[in-house]
Amino acid sequence: MEKMERWIREHFEDPRCSLLKKLVPSIGRFHSHLPLVQALQEYDQFSCLSRRKYVPPNFAEIRHVLNIAQVHAIAENLSLITFDADGTLYADGHHIERDNKMICHIIKLLQHGAHVAIVTAAGYPGEPEKFETRFAGLLAAFEDLGLPQTITSLFHIMGGECNYLLEVNEGYRLEFVEDNLWKSKDMLEWSSVDIRELLSDAECTLKSAAARLRVPVEIIRKPRAVGVIPKEPTIYEVLEEMALTVQVQLVGAKLPFCAFNGGKDVFVDVGNKSVGLGALMTYLKKKPCEMLHVGDRFTISGNDAATRSKCPILWVANPEETAFYTRMLLRDIHVAHLTPYIE
Repeated sequence: MEKMERWIREHFEDPRCSLLKKLVPSIGRFHSHLPLVQALQEYDQFSCLSRRKYVPPNFAEIRHVLNIAQVHAIAENLSLITFDADGTLYADGHHIERDNKMICHIIKLLQHGAHVAIVTAAGYPGEPEKFETRFAGLLAAFEDLGLPQTITSLFHIMGGECNYLLEVNEGYRLEFVEDNLWKSKDMLEWSSVDIRELLSDAECTLKSAAARLRVPVEIIRKPRAVGVIPKEPTIYEVLEEMALTVQVQLVGAKLPFCAFNGGKDVFVDVGNKSVGLGALMTYLKKKPCEMLHVGDRFTISGNDAATRSKCPILWVANPEETAFYTRMLLRDIHVAHLTPYIE
């Protein structure tokens, strides 16, 4: 870990000529230094990782160490934190209810002055009430506590990966932000013709893949997304094959897109979370070193993977892990505010 910490620091300073770049040519940028030694020591206290003789560290343990290091690295400068929804804030197919443990954590982050955004694939153009249903418990908590507009104005919801942005009004209801206020120039130039062409090509590819894999599916077509839901039980690998098929077949598309395995379905959205975070960063005037994205799907077929090009990330496996790392982050933020900076 000492060696990796040194290599990452070197790569942070010179990402084109570092030793890490030579060893791993495909490596991306690091947006902060990572205190890996400290993180390993903390994780080792209850995992006994360094005392094991026959069982090597598994992927989840390495992920935990990296997450701990990232929390410690970002806490002092955190100004914007974004969360995936399904599988990260709540279980797949559920909503934020009043008893969700993340409600109090999100409110504390807002009270610390950090912007909080939920970035989800769910998209309901012109229907803010459907977004309100998904996040009803959180909005109800805002109202019950009588949070002032100075606090609630820091909360945002981005839907359809990157296509819709909503904020909370004075009545604790969600309202769409006008596209020309927050979308990038490139996003505003996406034509309806190109959008229809992308979705039609994606729909055709999904149907073809479903037929090849002998999976009867229901087609869902939305203004900026298309997806398939199996009519009969199937396995994860079949959905993975369908998502990767679309990714391969649509290489060279005129517009950015996200084809992902949702665990129970496969969807293709116009744009992706990287595009959305880029626009949100510009809208809120934030830098990558001030941001953190928390999600559960960073594999090649996951819709969180694209965010790694924009900011630091935490890779969680379930809502319980999200709550654990958010508590750790809040403790670090509290300590950072108590400790005066000395030159």
